[in-house]
Amino acid sequence: MTDQANVVVVGGGQAGLGVAYYLKAAGMDVVVFERHRLAETWRSQRWDSFVLNTPNWMNGLPGAPYAGPDPFGFMSGSELVASFEDYASRFEIPVRTGVNVTSVATSDGAGRFKVDCTTTGGETYSVQATSVVVASGILQTARIPEVSASLDQSVLQLTTATYRRSETLPDGAVVVIGGGQSGAQIVEDLLAAGRTVYFSISNAPRLPRSYRGRDFMDWWFDIGGLWDVAVEDVTDPSVLAATNPVVSGVGPLGHSVSYQQLARAGVRLMGRLTEIDDGTLKTDDRVIEYIQHADAFSTAMREKIDAYIGAEGVEADAAVFDPGDAVMGAGDSVDFISELDLEAAGVKTVIWSTGFTGDFSWIRVPVIDDRGLPIHRQGVGVVPGMYFLGFPWLSKRQSGVIYGIDEDAQRIVGRILEDVN
Repeated sequence: MTDQANVVVVGGGQAGLGVAYYLKAAGMDVVVFERHRLAETWRSQRWDSFVLNTPNWMNGLPGAPYAGPDPFGFMSGSELVASFEDYASRFEIPVRTGVNVTSVATSDGAGRFKVDCTTTGGETYSVQATSVVVASGILQTARIPEVSASLDQSVLQLTTATYRRSETLPDGAVVVIGGGQSGAQIVEDLLAAGRTVYFSISNAPRLPRSYRGRDFMDWWFDIGGLWDVAVEDVTDPSVLAATNPVVSGVGPLGHSVSYQQLARAGVRLMGRLTEIDDGTLKTDDRVIEYIQHADAFSTAMREKIDAYIGAEGVEADAAVFDPGDAVMGAGDSVDFISELDLEAAGVKTVIWSTGFTGDFSWIRVPVIDDRGLPIHRQGVGVVPGMYFLGFPWLSKRQSGVIYGIDEDAQRIVGRILEDVN
C-alpha cells in the first residue's frame, strides 16, 4: 500500500497535534503517525500520582486555550491525556495510531521523502511526502548507566517511566538515583507511602513553587520574560543542557521541594553515584555542595524577581517563609552517607531517574549528528523538507513545555508553506 501526503508528522503527542492543527488550517494534506496510542508517553511513562509542573492555563494546545475552572491548578497525566483526546476529536486531527514509522529516506517517487510504516497488526506500507515533521520528542528511551548491570538480579530495577506506585514494589527500602524533578517527586511519593528511601542526588537547581503571591513558573517566568529567552541569547552552553529545576505540582497549588527538606522528612541523602561494588552503592561526598547549589539558584531567581518588581513597579505580596524553599543556614547540617550495602539496608528496589534520550536511527536522511541528535535551526532541518518540533530549547526555553508548542508550530508551518510554494 502506498499513500501520499503533503506532510507526514511523526508523533501523536502535544507537538504532533499542535503542528497538525496549523497544517490542516492552512489546507495542507497532513497525516500524523503515532506508533502506540495518542499521547502515549503521558499514559505509560508516568507514575500514578504524577501531575504536571506547569499550571493548567499553560497546557492548552493551538486553537484551544485552557477553559476549565482551575487555571492555576495542576493536571494529572490522565486529565492531560483526556484533554488531548478531546482536542484531536474536536479539530478532526488526522491521527493514525498503532503505526510505527520505521524509516524516513529520500524518495524516487512523487515526494521528497519515502516514509515506511508498520502497523501493530503487522501490515507494512509507505507514504510519499513533500515534508516530514519529527514531533516524537527526545524522551522515548530511559538512560540507564552501565553500572546498573552490577546490581544483583534480586534487586528490582525500574525507571521513572516504569515506576507506578509503592504498592507494586517488593517489601523493603528503595533507592532513587537521580536528583532532578522526577526523582524528587517519586521520593515524596514513596515517603508518603511509608517507605524507607535513599536518594542519590546531583547538582540540580531548585525553584520556589511560588514567590510573593504568584506561581513562579506561571507568573514570574511569563511576565519576567524567562520563558521567552531564545537559544541564541544564551551565552553559557551548559544552560541548554541543565536539569530542570526541582519543584512539584502536587497539592492544590503545588509546593517547593528541597533536598534538605526531604532529609528532615526522613529521606537518607547520598551523593552522585560513582560505582556499585559487590552490592554496595558508592557515591561522591558532595551532598552539601549540591544543596548549596540548589539554594543559590533559588536565591538568585528570587532576587531577580525582587529587582524586577522594584524596577517595573509591579504590585506583589510580601515574601513569606516557605519551608520547602528555605536555604540551609551557616550553622545547619544535613546527614548523608556515601556508601550503602543494599542487602544490609533491606533495599529491594532501585529506581533510575537518570533521564531519557531519543532514538532517531530510523531517519535515513543526513540530518542527525554524531551524538545521534537532529541538526536544525529553530526546528528547520539542514535538509529541505525536514522539520523538528517539541524538543527542549528548540528555539526558546518555552519550547520544552506544552506552553511553547503554539509559537514553534506556527513558525514551522510558515516555513513549510514557504518551502512548498
